[in-house]
Amino acid sequence: MYFACLVVICVNIYDEVVNAIIIIISMKGGISFYLTIFTVLLYQTGSVDSVVVPATNCYVLDNSSHIYDFSNWIGHEMEHDVAGTDCAVRFCKDVETRAQSGYVGFGKFEGYNYFVAGSEHYDFVQEYYNGDLQHCEKTHDKRGRTAQLNIICGDCPNAQCKKEFGCVCNATFESDCRIIVELAIQCEKPGSRVFEGFTVGFHPRSWEIVYNGMTQYGYEKAYKDYSFDTDQSRVSLYMTAIASLSQLVQKPTVKVSPKTGLEITLSGLGATGSPPTTLSPTLLNIDWRCETASDNPYEVQLTIPVEGYDPIQFSLTKMCESSQNEAGTSTKGWALFGIFSCIFFVMSTLFCCGGFIYKTQVQKQHGIDALPGMTILSACLETVSGGGGSGGYMRADDFNGAYASQASWTRESVKERGSSRTSERRYGT
Repeated sequence: MYFACLVVICVNIYDEVVNAIIIIISMKGGISFYLTIFTVLLYQTGSVDSVVVPATNCYVLDNSSHIYDFSNWIGHEMEHDVAGTDCAVRFCKDVETRAQSGYVGFGKFEGYNYFVAGSEHYDFVQEYYNGDLQHCEKTHDKRGRTAQLNIICGDCPNAQCKKEFGCVCNATFESDCRIIVELAIQCEKPGSRVFEGFTVGFHPRSWEIVYNGMTQYGYEKAYKDYSFDTDQSRVSLYMTAIASLSQLVQKPTVKVSPKTGLEITLSGLGATGSPPTTLSPTLLNIDWRCETASDNPYEVQLTIPVEGYDPIQFSLTKMCESSQNEAGTSTKGWALFGIFSCIFFVMSTLFCCGGFIYKTQVQKQHGIDALPGMTILSACLETVSGGGGSGGYMRADDFNGAYASQASWTRESVKERGSSRTSERRYGT
């Protein structure tokens, strides 16, 4: 009986296992699909986007350093009737009043520092300057009429805003030359958290690459116009940060695309994660060597993690028109040249000393004639100076021959003169 029960239990377990296997096989396609989705989500979660400066100056950082980009809202118009005068606001453009007498400008939105985080129940504050100057020539800043926009993310206090974008809640003339406008807009979801005050540049006091924690245009991705030449083997970057937050900066990482063909080495205090400050910038050296020539540029992406903030990320572009040898090859060549030079110098010295001793002791020569090679040198000098012709030097035994020739020539000349006289005398008789 117990044995029969055991058999029944085993059969049931076997059926359950088989059914489970059949279900798994039938769901194979679904499992693959879900695994693919999971992988994509995991990859997207692990990817890091750089905080790039917006294309326009219509952006702001809130009190928690999150960025709000209103570039798509530039020029959006909102109006408000104030005591028979329409106050018109063109977002990130200008502020003006419209009446029967005409339009009066109360400033334009121009600068990069006129859109800041607000306080109390205002989220942001905008300043507009350089409005109409008539009857406002005596303002302290000589900027004519001005306007201030106090921006609320959401609705007006009295819930009067019914428009999708936003509306003007209230407008107050502080003076004939200045107007205060309360504006309610539907703020978008905040973006990345910017590490304010952080800069990266090619000089200790410059910020061409990263300014105020945001990557500048030209370094957010690879650009051939912003590339470095093949021969430039090192690039030095200087990083600065606010001293109170400099400890948050961590060790940078580098990623190359394509992965092979360019060798990258980081050095300097910046490569170790040393905290930079505004008074003492941290140096980050990038040594790169082209292993494979390519017509397309290499993208070198550097990521600097910052604790509690979105990482600083920027790209440098490297051109590799030709491949380069390993570092130190030229040094080895010079070392071999130095070794051979030393060997040649030592052998030449031994040859000269040995030849001099041989000539002085064996051949009994003295002075400059005892130096090795002087015979060959003298022959060369004699050949160059024309020693084979009449202008050359004569040996001692050649002088006697010259004198003898000269004497015989003289005697022959005398004899010839005597014979000529005799003949003359004979013809005379």
